Parts: sequence; structure tokens; C-alpha cells
Amino acid sequence: MTFVPHSEADRREMLRRIGASDIAELFGDVPPGLVRDRPLDLPEPLSEWEAVRRLRELAARNPALVSFAGGGSYDHHVPAAVDHILRRSEFYTAYTPYQPEVSQGTLQVIYEFQTMVCELTGMEVANASMYDGATATAEAALMALSVTRRGRILLAGTLHPHYRKVVETYAEGSASGVEVVPADADGLLDVDRLAGAIDDDTACVIVQNPNFFGLLEDLEAMSEAVHEGGALLVTSVADAVSLALVRTPGAAGADIVACEGQPFGNGASFGGPVVGLFAARRKHVRQMPGRIAGATEDEEGRRGYVLTLQTREQQIRREKATSNICTNQGLNALAATVYLATVGRDGLERIATASARNARYAFERLAEVDGVEPLHPGSPFLREFAVKTSEDSRTILGRGIERGILAGVSLSRFPDLGAPDGLVLAFTEKRSRAEIDRLIEVLAG
Repeated sequence: MTFVPHSEADRREMLRRIGASDIAELFGDVPPGLVRDRPLDLPEPLSEWEAVRRLRELAARNPALVSFAGGGSYDHHVPAAVDHILRRSEFYTAYTPYQPEVSQGTLQVIYEFQTMVCELTGMEVANASMYDGATATAEAALMALSVTRRGRILLAGTLHPHYRKVVETYAEGSASGVEVVPADADGLLDVDRLAGAIDDDTACVIVQNPNFFGLLEDLEAMSEAVHEGGALLVTSVADAVSLALVRTPGAAGADIVACEGQPFGNGASFGGPVVGLFAARRKHVRQMPGRIAGATEDEEGRRGYVLTLQTREQQIRREKATSNICTNQGLNALAATVYLATVGRDGLERIATASARNARYAFERLAEVDGVEPLHPGSPFLREFAVKTSEDSRTILGRGIERGILAGVSLSRFPDLGAPDGLVLAFTEKRSRAEIDRLIEVLAG
């Protein structure tokens, strides 16, 4: 739709119709101290070609960094086919599929997306995507509250701190409490400590695997402890590529799985846009109570939770939802679908394996660096691990940027973790041995 700004005559006529003398009168109820009484400090307007030139000048200031950052956003290769298909008019201009007769392509993609999510997670039903891994994790907590009719949420101390904040925000007013079970010195959650924290009001335990430090938790043992206490196990997966190598959360006993889908065909574009994967066991969807806070009724007064469910029997059914999917998220889910279809099962496994091998190579090279050592040297990791540094981690990051290296994520950003200063380092299939050697040089000073 072409944007045509209102003329001065248009504005006068609109003001006349509503009985206002000027635009300022429309803001009469706003306290004077909150109203700006001077023009915005903006530069003079530019022509189109001048604006393009200026934007290119600004864009040229962005350095091209070799990324070793992780924490839920990873620098994976995105095949050209993803962007090509994503920009086809039938997808790129399609609106949310309220009218299935004009949205068959989008509905088919959603069907394929949900099938892939079920296969990746080992679960029975999946929804049509969520905003990101953090909000998907929070929605999983709300679902657990509704299914169990309990009010307390337990979070593993190794859950991504940002995810923790989102869960706490979502649960405010819905849960009787959100509590954190601290990790042990090895960076892993102790099963006995977890079991001791579960009581009759515990709705769910949320465990990230691999956890924020990149370590592999013992989900099977946790599942036994959680279910013995009558609660549900929610597995949060920030590193979705790990699903190609580790046992699926469903096979490990998880009840609900929430994943960050950014590594699947969605670039690491400053944290967004991204896509959340959400899957659960069918029995829990059926256990959802008839009334859910925030849900909307359909014309027959029915309520539910998960939108457009895909079962292993390849049956789609539609329920109402507490949250919904928008067109932008449909495109992100499409990108994930095309990516997974392009690389295939074997390709995803090779990507995960290459990433893990690069991490192992870097881990072994760290023995040569004074003042940098693994934070959890004896704990199992996949393609991400944390190091503690004698030098300020932000100083290291600054030095790395000067040399074209984004040397991880600073642990000093997350004081709630209770970890010493250091860095979380992540590795993908794109990283070469030469680039890893450059990272080691940055860490060494």
C-alpha cells in the first residue's frame, strides 16, 4: 500500500470535523511536563539518493566479525535456497492464514514445520511456532500450570538468564512462585537437590539442555525425579542444532519442549527476528482445563491452548490459543522449514558434528593459554563451553573486535549465574581452524 501523507488542508478538515482548533488540543489531557514544546532535533531532509548514500556510509562502519558468540544465537551458514524460497510472492506477501482457501501453501509449510519439530524433539504434537526460545519456554510454564493445576515453577540455575526473566514476567500473577534450583560447582544441576526442591505445589521443572554453559544435563535422571513428585519436565533448548546428536527430549522423558529456532535458517541478526519451536505430549494437551486465563472463545464457546496441532498420525486439528502466530513468525518458521528440508537429517548431523569438533579443538588449544581455563573442565559439553579469565572479559572482547573476532559472550553480563568473570565460547560449522587459532591469540593477549 502506497503511503500518501496528509496535506495541510486534510489536517484542517479533520480537525474541523472533530471540533478541535489545532493538533495541540488533542494532547490537552497530557500533563504539560510530558509534552515536548520544541521541534525534534532532526537533520534536514534528504533526497532518496542522498539518504541511500548516507545509509551506506553508516553501514560501512559495521565491522565484519568472526563470531564465537552463542547463548542461543549462532553463526550458522544459511543456504541460498532459504532466502530464495522465503522471498517468493506466495509466501512473502501472504497474511496469517485465516482463510485456508487462499493460504494452502502457507498451511502446507506449517504442516511440514510441525512434523519436523515433532521429529526433532521426539514429541507428539507441535504448534505453528512462537516468537523465540524464551517466550516458548514461558508458554511451556503456563501450560504446565494449567495441566497440573499447581502453582509453583522451578527453574534450573543453568537456564539462560534471559529466559529466566521472561518466565518470571509471564508467570507474574499466574504462579504461586518461581524459584531457582542452583547448579553445582561442575555447572550441572544436581538431581538429588532438584528432587528435594519439588513439593506438592510444583507444576514443572524447567531445565535447559545443553545448559547456558553449553553442558549436557542428565535429563533421564531428572525426569524420574520430576515425575515422582507429580510435576512436569519442561526442556528448554537454546541450541537446537544439538538435537541432531543428543537423545531427543521426548526420549529422555520431557513433557513439554521449547526450542530456539534461530540456528535453522534464521541469521543472527542482532537477536531477531527468530522463531520458537514448541512441542508437547498429546496427553497433556488433552488435559488442558476448559478455562484458561487469557484464552478467547470460538463461536461454540470452546477453549484450548495449542494452535494448529500436528500429531504423529499426520492429523491437524485447530484449537484456540493463549498466544498466536503472526505473519512475520510464519516467515521465520518457513525459513526453518526450508533450512531443515535443504540440509536433511544427515546434513544437520554433519553440521552438529563439525561444530562439536571445532569446540573440542579450541578446548584443547586453551591449555596453551595462560590466564584462561575452562570453567567446568570435567563436565560434558557439545559445541559451547565457558572459560574463566584472569583478565577482564570485556577487555578481551574489545581486543577481539579490533582484530575482527567476536570472542564469545561475557559472563559479567549475567551476575545472577554466580559465575566468575569469563566468556562463553560457541562454535559452528563455519569456523575454520585458522579462525579458532586467531581466537586463541586474542584470549592469550
